Amino acid sequence: MIEDHIIKTIDEKKKEYVRFLQDLIQINTYNPPGNEKDVAVKIKGFLEESNIECELFPFGSNRANLFACLNKKFDRKNLLYNAHMDVVPPGMESEWKHPPLSGLITKTKIFGRGATDMKGGLAAMVIALKLLKSLDIKLENNLILNAVADEETGGNLGTEWCINNVLKKKSINLDFAIIGEPSGIFTLPKIIILGEKGRLVLKVITNGISSHSSTPFLGKNAISMMSEIIQNLNNFENEMRSIKEIKSSMSQEELELNLSSFFPSTEHFQEYLEKNAHVKSFLLASSQFTQSLNMIEGGIKDNVIPDQCTATIDFRLLPNQTTGITLKAFKNVITKLGYEIRDSPQGKPEDVFVYLEVVKESEASFWESWRDSAMLKHLSSIIERIYKVKPIHMIFPASSDAHYLRNLNYCSNTILFGPGNGMKAHTTNEYIDIKDFINSIKVYTIFAYNFLTNTY
Repeated sequence: MIEDHIIKTIDEKKKEYVRFLQDLIQINTYNPPGNEKDVAVKIKGFLEESNIECELFPFGSNRANLFACLNKKFDRKNLLYNAHMDVVPPGMESEWKHPPLSGLITKTKIFGRGATDMKGGLAAMVIALKLLKSLDIKLENNLILNAVADEETGGNLGTEWCINNVLKKKSINLDFAIIGEPSGIFTLPKIIILGEKGRLVLKVITNGISSHSSTPFLGKNAISMMSEIIQNLNNFENEMRSIKEIKSSMSQEELELNLSSFFPSTEHFQEYLEKNAHVKSFLLASSQFTQSLNMIEGGIKDNVIPDQCTATIDFRLLPNQTTGITLKAFKNVITKLGYEIRDSPQGKPEDVFVYLEVVKESEASFWESWRDSAMLKHLSSIIERIYKVKPIHMIFPASSDAHYLRNLNYCSNTILFGPGNGMKAHTTNEYIDIKDFINSIKVYTIFAYNFLTNTY
């Protein structure tokens, strides 16, 4: 069977594939500034060894997106593999056990910034494309690889740009898309992520009146204004009551039901949750509206009443909870406290007001019809075969480039699945398990083979 041949080939070439991932990790693509073109050139050379044509779309300073495909036919079914090439900066390198660009290989792991997020998924998808080309079989459909820049800073210059300027311009209609983000979470089985929460990041500036702190009643303390707003965030919960009553596309009860199937009994599952508060917190975050005050700054001197204070609040929204309604509700809280909201942070020394700046916003997205998808069921069966455990389905509490594919009405049939423990992403001493990486190559290759040949 072809599938057995694929698995055998991957096992035989394990060292070669691990080395390729190591090469990608060792290339500095910290974003900012990015430098994704260096990885794109490496991938291009790797694929061209098998006569796979690649298109590079350079921009900025040493940045690029990459497009490759198995053949030139796009008039039938098309499968997209999407992965980003940029990684977050390493933070304090002195705290790393191994240098973040070392790509150090041990018996079971590969260390380095981006090993999990997401050069592991990127390498696996590139390898899958190359493997399928080597099979030299008649193909009725097409596999497309889109290696993108900019994901760690929003994705506008990466996935969003590629959808509008490459995929749509080539008149490519997608039937299914997989983004290779790490979908292992803690000690749980592999996860297929069907949707993600929306995000609204607000910068809140309170503008008061300065005075000498010996006569505080002559001024208006901007920090006290901010404190009042923060203390009334619970009232914001009330303002959001109507939208919070909108049922999630996947409730906490359904999430727990999916997870509990992994355990011998409901009792074992509840015992597991009680012992693993981080998993319980993850489930809550995946199924509820959340808000987090993450930054605050104010004051210039210990004897001056501050006339300005700045805070940043991060709201995470479930599908159907829009950023527009969230912003409106937050404004209502501020105006009910008696503060004017202005369109500019500038004012006269005697002015008292609040200014709001939308720093980031993205709407939630979710694949609503996932339960009826034959392709998803087939993918799940392949994952179960390779990983020896049935995958579970969840909403992701963070964000990814998947929302561009879904919310631009380009491909609602988009999921996240990839090697690595997502909780290791962006952490010091980031690593990926080699076995997980190799298994993901098998899943990507077998699923694409069956898609390309209309096997299911």
